[in-house]
Amino acid sequence: MTKRILILGAGFMQGVAIRTAKAKGWRVVAVDGNPSAPCRDMADDFEPIDLKDVRALVRFARRLKESGGLDGVMTAATDFSASVAAIAEACGLPGHSLEAATNASDKIRMRERFAEAGIPSPAFAGLNAGDIPIARGIISARGISFPVVVKPCDNMGARGCRRVDDVSSLDAALSDAVRYSRTGRVIVEEYMDGPEFSFEALVFDGRFVMTGMADRHIRFPPYFIEMGHTIPSRFPPGELSALERVFREATRALGLSHGVAKGDLKLTGRGPMVGEIAGRMSGGYMSGWTFPYSSGIDLTAAALDLAVGDRPVALDGGVRAFCAERAWISIPGVVSELAGLEEARDLPGVRDVFPRALAGDRVTFPRNNVEKCGNVLAVADDYETASRIAESACQSVFLRLAPRDPETDSFMNTYSGDSFPPSAFAFDSSRLEGRYAWKAANVAGRELEVPLPLAGELDVLVDWQGRTLRMALEEVLSREPGLHDALGAGGARSVQFWKALLRGGIQGIVYTYDCNRP
Repeated sequence: MTKRILILGAGFMQGVAIRTAKAKGWRVVAVDGNPSAPCRDMADDFEPIDLKDVRALVRFARRLKESGGLDGVMTAATDFSASVAAIAEACGLPGHSLEAATNASDKIRMRERFAEAGIPSPAFAGLNAGDIPIARGIISARGISFPVVVKPCDNMGARGCRRVDDVSSLDAALSDAVRYSRTGRVIVEEYMDGPEFSFEALVFDGRFVMTGMADRHIRFPPYFIEMGHTIPSRFPPGELSALERVFREATRALGLSHGVAKGDLKLTGRGPMVGEIAGRMSGGYMSGWTFPYSSGIDLTAAALDLAVGDRPVALDGGVRAFCAERAWISIPGVVSELAGLEEARDLPGVRDVFPRALAGDRVTFPRNNVEKCGNVLAVADDYETASRIAESACQSVFLRLAPRDPETDSFMNTYSGDSFPPSAFAFDSSRLEGRYAWKAANVAGRELEVPLPLAGELDVLVDWQGRTLRMALEEVLSREPGLHDALGAGGARSVQFWKALLRGGIQGIVYTYDCNRP
């Protein structure tokens, strides 16, 4: 008899689950708060329901069960595992218990469960919006010292999450986190220093089956922007085993017992510590793309099997390849042209190129993981090669910005220093003021006069996407040959272009060039 499954979410990240269920021959019903969700037409049936509206979701699921049957419910890459559990509980379907799913969705409850079970995790304080004026006293009373991390208790994708180094920026961070919280509650945690990892496992029949361990690449403090991940991890087996043990214990402490468990952990000077655990498949591209590319195991199919009460098979694929996911980003503005996608796709080893920002879209320098502009996935026989291919593909993509935009102008005219957003190249552009010599350098096969303070930095300075200053110059001159004379002419106009390159990278100098066209 054909199974019918309810999938919460019909966005791009849920498309893998919808396609996989359809490939099994199941009937798929999808719900999403966006009536124009991009993957809605992939499902057999679609209903526009806000994923926060648990009562409406349960009513709809009960109607499905009464009219044709319902075998399971699941989600992928959304923060609504508690909604899934509520449906499963109301309809007698397999899944994590509602209590466990709530523990894994509410970060304050999560920390409380960890504290009760002795799981290594940071000291914390839960706050309501009204606590902001007295937050400093509450944090101090809990023995929490700066730096701290402030985040909403019920969101994902690093929305509203930032590091706070002293009390001067605490109130602003708390207000931002409240804005991103569905319940107006936030959590303040001691900052954990150390490399970060993503883990995924399947939990069923008392078993805990590890399915993936990836290194996360986090950038741009005070925010936590994941510029990619690489799987499998390159860390020593002993350290990974210690992290896995803590992940397993943390999952048990939350009560997760049937389905997927996803964890973010750090390896700190005090050993492994838990960032967060979720009772769902990961966001980003790990569960649906990089893990299958690396192991050959269809994790989404296994999660779907558990959702309908079947037992997954073939979970021992091992490591077949290394897979790297990387992101490209933008300075603020409006995209007038998106170039380089085909060049990125044509690189040997590239499996996928997923643009998120297209011509006409407004973009910004990311403060969370949904503000990145696109992603590349690459596969190779070793960690370094997979990483290099993915990074090279991201470097191939170019977002030209519409000239004379106030947000772009504001970014370009603000010297960053150590502040956010950072400059593309970490170089004090004030060193290009005053009198200094110029030095000839070979760039793209031609002689280019370079300001002497930068002459020794061409192969040292590296931008957001991993390009050296020389590589950036070569790409700039290939896109706009007229910039050769502008950069090398000397004088205030040339300095303007050099400063634009340092501040905004390739985008910044091309934007300045476009703004100066007659």
